[in-house]
Amino acid sequence: MFKKLSAEDFAALRGPFESGRQSPGNLGGILFLSVFLQSLVYGLEYFVAADASIYPNKERILMIHFWVTLILVILSVIYSVPAVYKRSQKMQYFVVILVSQNMAGVTSYLWALFFLGKNIGIQLSKEALLNFTYITLLIGLLIFIVISIRFYILLIKGQYRKGSKKAEQRENMEYLLKSYLPVIIAGSIGVLFIVPFLIRNINVDLLTQGFEPLLVIILGPILFFTMMFVLPEQLILLYCKYRFEGFNFYMSGHLKELEK
Repeated sequence: MFKKLSAEDFAALRGPFESGRQSPGNLGGILFLSVFLQSLVYGLEYFVAADASIYPNKERILMIHFWVTLILVILSVIYSVPAVYKRSQKMQYFVVILVSQNMAGVTSYLWALFFLGKNIGIQLSKEALLNFTYITLLIGLLIFIVISIRFYILLIKGQYRKGSKKAEQRENMEYLLKSYLPVIIAGSIGVLFIVPFLIRNINVDLLTQGFEPLLVIILGPILFFTMMFVLPEQLILLYCKYRFEGFNFYMSGHLKELEK
């Protein structure tokens, strides 16, 4: 799909690598930290979120997620070692994508589903829980598809070449706009669906339980939508690392030159 595009067509996407924020060393540190965080969030999912939940097939979901998380923890340990990631930057980046999606997207989403299944102030049948799941998954898929198509169109138009208007926007507003726009858009989509859903099913008992369950139920899908929003760019950057050496680093830690 991108075979006709050259490295220069993706040049504006090198920002995170040029700044060093996504250098192999930094990503290795993130993966090392994620070993503990992944274990913690899964433990909370199992002992807190899923406890007393009637969500359908809860045990099977927990078991599958346990093995997925365990594999990612092992990979995180491996690719946090300098001797490994310096020789396998592409695979390290792939592992980072999986870990970020698992922690921020999948786990937070499962927390929300399991909390809904607790019926704490929100009375839902198993059928209603599944309907909520299908609708939110569909919204997430649509976000991913729309953003992927948008990226493709912008790349074809040369909007990610150095010196383009899009490139200047990324350089000038990368630390502010890029950080918050996905959250704002995904959050708006989540609120438009989730809040009316909760209003229809909420009862006064929830007020006696504090705001924590309600916060988890709302933020879980919003974080999931946000991760679906950023996933296309993550995959494009992974593609660039495999196709263009200019998106990878020398053993010394310096970014390689972009091919002409």
